[in-house]
Amino acid sequence: MSSKITIIGAGSVGATIAYKLSYEEFASEIVMIDINKDKVEGEVMDIKQGTCFRSPISIIAGDYEDAKDSDIVIITSGIARKPGQTRIELAQTNVNIIKQITPEIVKAAPNAKYIIVSNPVDVLTYVFTKVSGLPENQIIGSGTLLDTARLRYGLSEHFKVAQKNIHAYVFGEHGDSSFVPWSGADISSVHIDDYYESMKAHGVDLGELDKPAMEEYVHKSGGQVIAKKGATFYAVSIAVCELCNIVLAASDSVATVSSMMHGEYGIEDVCLSVLTLVGPNGVQGKVPMRLTDEEVAKLQSSANKLKEVIDQLDI
Repeated sequence: MSSKITIIGAGSVGATIAYKLSYEEFASEIVMIDINKDKVEGEVMDIKQGTCFRSPISIIAGDYEDAKDSDIVIITSGIARKPGQTRIELAQTNVNIIKQITPEIVKAAPNAKYIIVSNPVDVLTYVFTKVSGLPENQIIGSGTLLDTARLRYGLSEHFKVAQKNIHAYVFGEHGDSSFVPWSGADISSVHIDDYYESMKAHGVDLGELDKPAMEEYVHKSGGQVIAKKGATFYAVSIAVCELCNIVLAASDSVATVSSMMHGEYGIEDVCLSVLTLVGPNGVQGKVPMRLTDEEVAKLQSSANKLKEVIDQLDI
């Protein structure tokens, strides 16, 4: 099935998403939109010149009206945090950008599924939900999908087992208040604690998992990449393209994406990530995972931290 995907923002993340999508067979049309016309035209030209090795695809540098009939719209617009800038200041700046973009793109593509990638992603997903007027099922924040990928990579390295065999998730905010509900982490249906003991019984001593250190890795690895190379864009782009694949698939999948909460785990009126059923009709609801009381408290704490930010913003 061919699909039309529009990407707003031609920075490192938006351009890398477009590049990755240009070699996904489910994409037949890609529209890139950016306020910097030269930048977006250059990105499109660079990507298009390598597409002779795949089936034909249309990639254009366009305007909002060119997003008409898009199946998916991906929003990556925003600025990175500057030295000395508070989180609230960054949030307000990017909220203002989202508020400016929203009426234009929604008018052009009212039926698209919207994937919000810009940071702070949970706050911006909330704002887009509030100001767009679209049904909530059409709005998906990339949330902790990347955090979950980082977690699975870290666990794969520790346990020396394929990432596809690992089922563990990061819940909450895409940020420092996120956490891993270890009670639901397993390797091929075997809880990770039991898996460790099983391997030890077979004479394979992998070393006991330091769970706080693993969570620290998930929290800090993005910052480490930024410190070393200036930005993160490869891993998040792969995660977003996988989310596009999920939305365009024939059936639903379960993913840790950010969407509006309506009383789940005692949380309302905020967007954050828990297990969510996502597919061709967008967000279909939350998948209730049995959490311990301590894990529920951590999730509620993460929600409250996001609400504290939202309460200080001009939405």
